Amino acid sequence: MLADAFVRDGFVLVPGVLAADGCASVLADLQGHTGQGPGARHLLTLPWCERLAGQLRAAPGLADLIPPGHLAVQCSYFEKSRDSNWLVALHQDLSIPVQRKMEHPALKGWSLKESTYFVQAPPQVLEQLVAVRVHLEDCGPDDGPLRVVPGSHAMGVIDSADAVQLRDERGEVTCPAAQGEALVMRPLLLHASSKASGSSRRRVLHFLFGPAQLPYGLAWAAAV
Repeated sequence: MLADAFVRDGFVLVPGVLAADGCASVLADLQGHTGQGPGARHLLTLPWCERLAGQLRAAPGLADLIPPGHLAVQCSYFEKSRDSNWLVALHQDLSIPVQRKMEHPALKGWSLKESTYFVQAPPQVLEQLVAVRVHLEDCGPDDGPLRVVPGSHAMGVIDSADAVQLRDERGEVTCPAAQGEALVMRPLLLHASSKASGSSRRRVLHFLFGPAQLPYGLAWAAAV
């Protein structure tokens, strides 16, 4: 079952989350909101994106993976193609967007990106987060798909040297995806991606779902 694989491996691919016409509609909605670079971080405040977040929570195959009560707390857009191409080194996603900076010994790694504060989330929050990467078109082996290290999500925060050793020991899995398919993953899962070498565009919406309440006086920058 998908839920069992998600617990064990920290990721699953869920087919048919969006139909072809749904993907086309999202791409139309994205016009004018993707910025000048390879992506955009702050789409969740847009009405169509808020509706899509609700649709994802209830979608077959996703409802059992996103805990009840979790809210969509971020939506980012990524595009990788010959004209907008980059690689991502092996890492975990540790930062979350919050309303304001708070002083607390448990909070570190503060940054300010596009007028929003990000902080390295406390471990008890990181372990609850669920990311849903919706592929708006086919992402084949030549399109820079994500590569993941199965089971690494269960090992807490891993430093860079240990991350490489762990990948070498456990191996990694490449995750090509069809249009409308979602890669659901724990942000603590070690992951990376290569540059695209094909001629396609890899356009992805990356939703983050988390608990409604945060510790240490933190509050999500946006939540729906």
